[in-house]
Amino acid sequence: MMLRRGFILFLPRLVGLLVVACCSVSIVYMLACTPKGDNQQLALPRVHSPTVKEGYEAILQEREEQHRNYIISLKKQIAQLKAELQGRTEQLKNMQNQYPDPSDIQLDHSKPEKAQANLLAFLRSQVDKAEVHSGVKLSTEYAAVPFESFTLQKVYQLETGLTRHPEEKPVRKDKRDELIEVIELAVGSLNKPDGVSKAKPRLYTASDFVEGIYRTEKNKGTLYELTFKGDAKHQFKKIVLFRPFGPVMKVKNENVNMADTLINVIVPLAKRASKFRQFMQNFREMGIQQDGRIHLTVVYFGKEQMNEVKSILENTSKSANFKNFTFIQLNEEFSRGKGLDVGARFWKGNNVVLFFCDVDIYFTAEFLNSCRLNTQPGKKVFYPVLFSQYNPSIIYGHHDSIPSLEQQLIIKKETGFWRDFGFGMTCQYRSDFINIGGFDLDIKGWGGEDVHLYRKYLHSNLMVIRTPVRGLFHLWHEKQCLDELTPEQYKMCMQSKAMNEASHGQLGMLVFKQEIEAHLQKQKLSSKKT
Repeated sequence: MMLRRGFILFLPRLVGLLVVACCSVSIVYMLACTPKGDNQQLALPRVHSPTVKEGYEAILQEREEQHRNYIISLKKQIAQLKAELQGRTEQLKNMQNQYPDPSDIQLDHSKPEKAQANLLAFLRSQVDKAEVHSGVKLSTEYAAVPFESFTLQKVYQLETGLTRHPEEKPVRKDKRDELIEVIELAVGSLNKPDGVSKAKPRLYTASDFVEGIYRTEKNKGTLYELTFKGDAKHQFKKIVLFRPFGPVMKVKNENVNMADTLINVIVPLAKRASKFRQFMQNFREMGIQQDGRIHLTVVYFGKEQMNEVKSILENTSKSANFKNFTFIQLNEEFSRGKGLDVGARFWKGNNVVLFFCDVDIYFTAEFLNSCRLNTQPGKKVFYPVLFSQYNPSIIYGHHDSIPSLEQQLIIKKETGFWRDFGFGMTCQYRSDFINIGGFDLDIKGWGGEDVHLYRKYLHSNLMVIRTPVRGLFHLWHEKQCLDELTPEQYKMCMQSKAMNEASHGQLGMLVFKQEIEAHLQKQKLSSKKT
């Protein structure tokens, strides 16, 4: 009885505690799930509130009000965005109407006035689009298009190209004619009467030209800013000119079928059997297995290592079931030009694409297609710029081991450079090679014969396609500078060797190797002390 009576007395307290606990949990839950405004926070019912129920109702009412305001705010933002989007769409339509799209410009000769108006409108739009009157926001420092500067005598350029000179007289005729035309146009503009001043105008000449800068935005045009001497010591005249690029025009649309276009790869060789074995591995994978439309002509000088080279050819022929090869042996001193010339003239079949190649070259199947696509009998010859590999021992000296050859063939400034001074690897139809007169057979050994042939093509009516290609590599090999060379020749040979060994930064690391090691040693000692 006592226990029962005690339980009955304790029961109201237990119920009260449970109610308080449930209320507390509900309030915490509501606080956690209620979105807070930027400057306001949902308040708990105050201690002096009439009842807990009224406090809850106040909380719910306030929460509902906040949600209502939040929805109204979102609706306003959506309406503003819609209005802004509609405004931008109208602006774009107006611009399109004002500046016709290049693809819409048709130079209809039956309506010359309309065609001329469309073209002028497009050219004006190019000025507005280009960075002439104001700057544009750029994502990184690499997106900026740099200017190059020039005077009457020199051009100061960032992209040095083949000449390697940051300062030079304009060698290319198109560049020389371009800058002369711009200076003459600026002088003519300065001497044109303005119709306002009654004083006798000063007569400007090209000798008043101080300097100019120019840059080309590939899809818009070239901007020129020219500075001339003014009327007083510290006064100048500035002329800004813009050469807008016209609309893109379709010139040709044709299907090209290269299924039956055979390439005859001609390789002159003397000794170097181990290099030839490496070359044949590449030839088998890319030429025989992947491409399949290929012939190999090896022109071998002398007899030393000849049997080994022939054995490599025969083994490849048997294992790959490849019969399209020719082996020509010459008992005379090695001459690259003579070997290529003999190999080209030895062919007795139909007109064929000739690829003049060396044993230390690596090519891909994609390059062979580029070779076909960029040659055309009587019209085009192909002079690709290949990527020359640096010394792998220096590039990967800090690695545990040198990667495989395929893994080394990466086009980066740390791994090699574009060999834009080399003209030995080239593709052309045999008929063009014969008609141009072939190689100069008086040139012995290596070098000279390729430039001579290249100049012949430049002096002809054939189009020379010169471009860097991603699938053609010159594999590194040690360059020997012989003792028989004169001091000047030896110096040039060593400079060439250094350029082929490693990048500027990598050679610098070798020069400062002791200094770097001393620094690392000091770092170790200081870390031990601490």
